[in-house]
Amino acid sequence: MLTCETRESALARLGRALADPTRCRILVALLDGPGYPARLAEQLGLSRSNVSNHLSCLRGCGLVVATYQGRQVRYDLADQHLRRALGELLDVVLAVEPGPECVDE
Repeated sequence: MLTCETRESALARLGRALADPTRCRILVALLDGPGYPARLAEQLGLSRSNVSNHLSCLRGCGLVVATYQGRQVRYDLADQHLRRALGELLDVVLAVEPGPECVDE
């Protein structure tokens, strides 16, 4: 059973991952299915090393899993619940006032 601390830690990891626009883009790309660093880099217009670094972070947060296929590594979302949650978050419409972006004080 998950404790409150475990749940808070999981939400914090997800929040850290979503706080970075590049990691968000990678997670959204992985909603369509597994991806490979080189293909994700091409698809997102990023360098392969940049994508690999972000995938490593997402993997460390427990949000993606890596499957080794010979010399290639395939990445996918770690859990179907995460896939569904990200899909729901993408459907959320925020009531944002024009002005400065939300920043931590």
